[in-house]
Amino acid sequence: MSRYIGVDVPEPENVCNDINCPFHGTLRVRGRIINGTVTSHKMQKACVVRRDFLFYIKKFKRYERRHGTYSSHNPPCIDAREGDKVTIMECRPLSKTVSYVVIAKEKPVEGIES
Repeated sequence: MSRYIGVDVPEPENVCNDINCPFHGTLRVRGRIINGTVTSHKMQKACVVRRDFLFYIKKFKRYERRHGTYSSHNPPCIDAREGDKVTIMECRPLSKTVSYVVIAKEKPVEGIES
């Protein structure tokens, strides 16, 4: 049994008993929603998500590529791995660096190699 978290994302197919899962636990989500790519999943129940964006330099009238990294909680029912495109959402601080939680994992497109 999953609960509605306030955002239109598909519910995970698996069920977990993690208390910090927004679908099966008691964790509330609020604030920013960020799309990115998982670069590391070596922490226990957590992962690092990289978000690439363009930053405008007024002096040169051009854009430069920048990125930001976010440590986020990775519930067992979603279980994002390196290279997965994910959506993360802000929550209360779960540790010193973790203030986001993975709420959706993009399904890979069949037949396309990247």
